[in-house]
Amino acid sequence: MATKLKVIDNTTDHAELEVMSEVQTPRLGRTLAYWISGIFLIILLSLFLPWTQNIRSQGTLTALTPADRPQTVEATIAGRIEQWHVMEGASVKKGDTIASLSEIKEKYMDPYLLARLADQVEAKQNSVEANRAKAASMQEQIQALREGLTFSLQKARNKVEQTRLKLQSDSMDVVAQRTELAIAESQFQRQENLYKQGLKSLTELEQRRMQLQEAQAKLVSLINKYESTQAELQNARTELNSLRAEYGDKIAKAEAELSSTRSYIYATEAEVAKLQSELSSTQVRNQYYQIVAPQDGYLVRTLKAGIGETIKEGEPLATVMPRDPDLAAELYVDALDLPLIKPGDDVRLQFEGWPTLVFSGWPGASFGTFAGRVAVIDNTGTNGKYRMLVVPDPEEEPWPDALRVGSGVYGWAMLNTVPIWYELWRQLNNFPPDYTNETTSAADAGSKGGTSKKE
Repeated sequence: MATKLKVIDNTTDHAELEVMSEVQTPRLGRTLAYWISGIFLIILLSLFLPWTQNIRSQGTLTALTPADRPQTVEATIAGRIEQWHVMEGASVKKGDTIASLSEIKEKYMDPYLLARLADQVEAKQNSVEANRAKAASMQEQIQALREGLTFSLQKARNKVEQTRLKLQSDSMDVVAQRTELAIAESQFQRQENLYKQGLKSLTELEQRRMQLQEAQAKLVSLINKYESTQAELQNARTELNSLRAEYGDKIAKAEAELSSTRSYIYATEAEVAKLQSELSSTQVRNQYYQIVAPQDGYLVRTLKAGIGETIKEGEPLATVMPRDPDLAAELYVDALDLPLIKPGDDVRLQFEGWPTLVFSGWPGASFGTFAGRVAVIDNTGTNGKYRMLVVPDPEEEPWPDALRVGSGVYGWAMLNTVPIWYELWRQLNNFPPDYTNETTSAADAGSKGGTSKKE
């Protein structure tokens, strides 16, 4: 009986062991748990790896200086395309003719326009010279009139003075004759008294009467002469005044004609200047019939096609790409990231069409990227983005020679190095990147100083 119970117990133990073996953890599950734990541990440890913060941007390749950028060759004058001298993609040198134009404006269609304009200029210049000679002659005439006025006035003054002296002499003669007449009258009275007394004869009385009459007649003659001299003096003074008026009128007319001549000279000189300007403009215009390359480069594209097509003034005709430009990457950054970038900062670049393996947080592990430095940052933005120009870093590997202006480029501006967990936390909270180490240290020092002050 005991033996049977023992057999039953053994049977029970084996059954329990088989059941327990079925409920144990499978080997594959344990392996999977080990792998998950390892991966989680690796991810956890990776969160403490260093990560270089960066600002990503996208743009195109351009030239650093405006002179090296693609230039549009424009037609300075309106015209008709007569001939193309180069093909698209051809190499051109500065001054090479790209296309030839013909005139379409009626004003400039005269084949002898330059010669005729030159003749007009010469004729006007001769007219100016003739009028200048006339003005010089009129100046001499005015000077002669002024000198003639001086001489005539002096002559008239001399005549007035001479007449005045003559009038004074005649006045003295009249006074003397009046005295003589008084003496004659006195003698005649005495002679007549003596004749009445019988002391003188009638003959002697008649002689005295005759002398008295002669004295009276002479006095009248002298008075008439004196009055005539007075009239002559008045005439001399009137002539003196009339000379001033006469010569003044002649001089005024001559000066008015001189002014008119000078005015004509100035107007003619203005016409000469206008004709000379038109002649020079026409000569310069003739040079614009040939569209030439502004500098050495390549004719990238013609913007007009065919022969006989009419173009307007300032209308683009072709595009020329300068040879060997100083390349620069034109990138755009957000206003939020702008304070973190300054000229001279390092930038890693990825060029389109160039094999690249990029780890933005580990620039040292990236392949196919090239180094650059920020050269220019615009002071004004467009649609919330600011442009910056990145040039090759002279201390790093040079950029590929196959790069062309206009190709796409991606850039990463390198900033501070932080743990990966911090970068993930920053990205989740949409915080801006940190400043560089020097800026962060200064900020930390300032915050510490502020804390100590608060304490």
